Amino acid sequence: MERINRFYSYLNTAVQILKEYDGKIPFAHYSKGFFSQYKKYGSKDRKQISRLCYSYFRLGKSCLDLSIENRVLLGLKFANQAQSEESSFTLPKPDVETASPSINGGLKNEVEREWLEIINKADFSSFDKPANVFPWKSELSETIDATAFEASFFIQPDLFLRIRPGFETVVPQKLKSAGIEFYIEENTVGLKNTTKVEDFLRLNKEAVIQDFSSQKIARFLQIIKSQISNLKSQIKVWDCCAASGGKSILAKDVLNNISLTVSDIRPSIIANLKKRFREAGIGNYSSVVANITKNNNFKQDCFDLVIADVPCTGSGTWSRTPEQLFYFEDNKIEEYASLQRKILENISTGVKKGGYLLYITCSVFQKENEQQVAFLSQKGFEVLRQEVMTGYTVRADTMFAALLRKK
Repeated sequence: MERINRFYSYLNTAVQILKEYDGKIPFAHYSKGFFSQYKKYGSKDRKQISRLCYSYFRLGKSCLDLSIENRVLLGLKFANQAQSEESSFTLPKPDVETASPSINGGLKNEVEREWLEIINKADFSSFDKPANVFPWKSELSETIDATAFEASFFIQPDLFLRIRPGFETVVPQKLKSAGIEFYIEENTVGLKNTTKVEDFLRLNKEAVIQDFSSQKIARFLQIIKSQISNLKSQIKVWDCCAASGGKSILAKDVLNNISLTVSDIRPSIIANLKKRFREAGIGNYSSVVANITKNNNFKQDCFDLVIADVPCTGSGTWSRTPEQLFYFEDNKIEEYASLQRKILENISTGVKKGGYLLYITCSVFQKENEQQVAFLSQKGFEVLRQEVMTGYTVRADTMFAALLRKK
């Protein structure tokens, strides 16, 4: 009885948090602040309570008439069903032993039995499967399987690393030595999303935390590399919405000899980028804080490649941050599309004739993806390749990318 009461206590705390949370900041930040005020919650307690809150969000726009408590339990039920229906890892994985697997597995199974008992006491007879979790199916890019995408909200994506050149042997060896369970395909490493890789690897130097779909941007960069005739000369690259610099590091690793310019509207982000570049061994670059939605102060026809990983709804990442799914309103699609159009208007002049524009979003909406490519086509760009990276099939984010050349 005491153990059952503890689980009900988790549920009550989750309900309290959900009543207070308004979606204005990432839930991970909010919950961290909550738990810092209540020191009585240990790491296992925090994990269980956070799991319940995320289960509530994973129902998206479905079952809104249920009480918070029942909605939490229903979300947990569907999440547990989804987890049991597919394996933890979807790519081939090596035979790696982890510490005390039988003990850990036993504890996990005992916890799941407790939750199942609580779930079974609730009345969900009219809810056999989630419906209308994602109500914007008509807005999706055409190649996205709406049913599979909606189902993916109940599966937490994996953590992915990209092994940097020269460390292809080192990284797997370090992970094996640490007893970390992982799978690997070429230079992509998949791990459980709770893995603290910074304890075992020199991040950014040896490997970069980068989603599976995001790593596929290398395919587009390879096209550029194959088409530029004189690869010995420097390629002038502008990463115009650089954020933490992940795409810039990827461009450096694929294209090698580049003259790099990075910009972002947020000074704090540029400061973080500089730290990351130091760790990655990138020193030959220039950085600037710039609002490219208003104007482009860079020289016209200056860059061989402009990388535009633009602000977007982030809808392709909502399996990681389901609170954004829950609080999302459809007017945001048009707001972001308008913002992206302003950015593209301003940065397109920076591309040399014959140069490239690499447009990227982590969105699933046509207005942010294919329709923006059509707009660029009208601005004098030729589409070389465009693709929706359907990460929902491999426990990863879903992204869109298009490579265009200026005529």
